[in-house]
Amino acid sequence: MTSPTVAEYTLQRLAALGIDKVFGVPGDYAFSVDDAVEQLTGLDWVGCANELNAAYAADGYARIRGAAILSTTYGVGELSALNGVMGSKAHRLPVFHIVGMPSERIQRLGLITHHNLGDTRYDRFQAISETACCVSAVLTPDNCIDELERVIREALRHSMPAYIVISQVNGGMPVIGTPVAGEPLDRIKRQRSDATELAAAIAAISAKIAAAQSPVATVTTLTARYGVGGKAAELVAKANIPVAITPNDKGALDESVPQFIGLYAAQASNPPAVRDIVEGADLILDIGGVMLTELNTGFWGDVLDTSRAICIHENWVRSGTDVYVNVAIDDVLDGLIAAVAPRTREPAPAAAMIELAGSGADPTSSATFYPRLQRRLRAGDTLVIETGTCMLHLNGMRLPAGVGAQEQGLWGSIGWATPATLGVAMAKTSGRTWAVTGDGSHQLTLNELAVMGRYGIKPVIFVLNNGLYGIEDVISERGHEYDDLAPVQYHRLPAAFGCKDWLSVKVTTVAELEDALDAVEAHDGAAYIEVMIPNEESQPLPEEVIDRGYKLRTPGS
Repeated sequence: MTSPTVAEYTLQRLAALGIDKVFGVPGDYAFSVDDAVEQLTGLDWVGCANELNAAYAADGYARIRGAAILSTTYGVGELSALNGVMGSKAHRLPVFHIVGMPSERIQRLGLITHHNLGDTRYDRFQAISETACCVSAVLTPDNCIDELERVIREALRHSMPAYIVISQVNGGMPVIGTPVAGEPLDRIKRQRSDATELAAAIAAISAKIAAAQSPVATVTTLTARYGVGGKAAELVAKANIPVAITPNDKGALDESVPQFIGLYAAQASNPPAVRDIVEGADLILDIGGVMLTELNTGFWGDVLDTSRAICIHENWVRSGTDVYVNVAIDDVLDGLIAAVAPRTREPAPAAAMIELAGSGADPTSSATFYPRLQRRLRAGDTLVIETGTCMLHLNGMRLPAGVGAQEQGLWGSIGWATPATLGVAMAKTSGRTWAVTGDGSHQLTLNELAVMGRYGIKPVIFVLNNGLYGIEDVISERGHEYDDLAPVQYHRLPAAFGCKDWLSVKVTTVAELEDALDAVEAHDGAAYIEVMIPNEESQPLPEEVIDRGYKLRTPGS
């Protein structure tokens, strides 16, 4: 039996995790990888408009499937993807970035080739790309099997990207050794626990939960990254304690559960009572580790008192001044589910739908759009949220039962949502994918619409058009020319990009919006809705809030 090549084996081994797509842009140095994708069954190539978009799409796919594959060429390709891969690192997503390199013969002869800086330093870009990852390897026929196991183990253990280099020559050569079959992600134990530390951690946490008079829980997206979102929800339900999320963690929890109280962000909490509950709690059970970013703290309007917090991280726990190490988050949650006793408390009041505003010929606005969007979401749907003013609105909107959400609040690279929608939609096996983006963000990556049309995916995309970078207008003084955008007729883009059977309309009134939403529900295909929004909505934040977030003023002045 002929051994698989290095490229074939690498892709087969990664596919065993449950990955069925490779996002990328072809390049001459990566042809051995590109060719292998075409030759392997169960693995499909997704050719994106550019490498950045491919990285964003892989990011979106990994959020649903747990891991993803990205393929680029040396230098120009990998560097174009770097921003997207770095975002995956910030958001703890195992994206396996495979980069095709010039052959060893070129390198050994000291030849200067394209995609280079005119010298013979072929490891220069490798050092840059490695910064976006937690582990890297240069694969050869001899080391491929062993090195790939190390890379997979570390990428999954940290839930971060991996950087894999395969040269033109080595990619087409057979591996040496006995291949590893691998298994799906849901069967892989990512972290292992020390029994003594684990028992002590569970005992300490369960005792504090039992003793607390007014506990509260927070759940972060790390629980999804490690496949323990269900366990986190089960613990919260059994302990029956109020639970909140932060702006960076939208979608970490089903917001219809009776324990859910809303969004915590200091003075920007929604509803406002959430702030009092969280900050007044005598115990904060932090499942996943809340990041005290400016977004999560209302521009550092308040910082949670860590002395009252128990923080359950991926492989360690902090409880006050005590730290427990080598305790896997899945084991900790399993132990707590078994140990805690249900608490008697009234369920949190169910959130009402956002009140409808406007009707008929009234112009569309944020106030008229978001309540109507909320009413159209169904269990199994996923909402992809772009960074910017739409994120501020959607973070405060309670999602209906069974509706998930994905956003990039921490890394905050505008333009992410459109290609991420491609990845999310391709990863899902049921339910619709909805995306909400502003026109400023959308302009960066809208060429990915053509890719969506090419592969026949069926998202519902809303482009909120106010003619400017709305979020920049909010955090600056009004009237800057640099916040203005080119007047694009967005609703014409799907046709221009060759997207067939797409519902594409522009709405300016509430009646037109409602008609469009009705049409979306009746349409068995993709939909693209341009919603006109008055730019006057983007009002600057108070000076003191801006200064708190950006530290612009001299203290005491």
